Amino acid sequence: MSGSQGKSTPLRVGVILFPGFQALDVFGPVDCINVLSWSHRVTLALISSTLEAVTTKSPICANALGQSVVPTHTFAAAPSLDVLLVPGGLGTRVSSPAIEEAIAYIRNVYPQLGYLITVCTGAGLAARAGVLDRKRATTNKMAWAEITGLAVNVDWVPHARWVVDGNVWSSSGVSAGMDVTLAWIEEVYGSELARKISNSMEYTRHEDASYDPFAELYGL
Repeated sequence: MSGSQGKSTPLRVGVILFPGFQALDVFGPVDCINVLSWSHRVTLALISSTLEAVTTKSPICANALGQSVVPTHTFAAAPSLDVLLVPGGLGTRVSSPAIEEAIAYIRNVYPQLGYLITVCTGAGLAARAGVLDRKRATTNKMAWAEITGLAVNVDWVPHARWVVDGNVWSSSGVSAGMDVTLAWIEEVYGSELARKISNSMEYTRHEDASYDPFAELYGL
């Protein structure tokens, strides 16, 4: 898939869900994709270990609120994809069968993908899957030490809103997922469409991948 991706060829997007995913990590990028579908054919698969509803509720904070999302596919029955989005969230920072299944799925599906997009600590799942080895990548700056410690073979970039290395697009924390998704849309579909989408969402996007005040905030 390239910048010539047309309206006649559907873009096949998949999003991994696991207990404790960060809501905006998923819904920020997905809303960009939703608006993209106004003018281009898109399919969207929400993929998890089972078809049971998946909660955003933190597995670490007992009093945290959470909302639930119903997957469309299991990892075992996921469709072929052009793009896989891997969100982060506090659920990435605990050991669970759902997380291990997500990591195995990333490892297995990556060779067939056109693009892998990670948001926030979702980079940690991709790193644990081994698909970031010898690649440049970034992640959430507040959780920097923990996530980067998961994979010493990754060239972690501390000052970056997002990083592109080949077909891997990784972003910083939470809201940066919208910026990396819009940057990816610009790369594939052109700057005019990316601008139209951000304007329709009334979102002022960061267009400079090196913009990263949170690296400074957390002393990186």
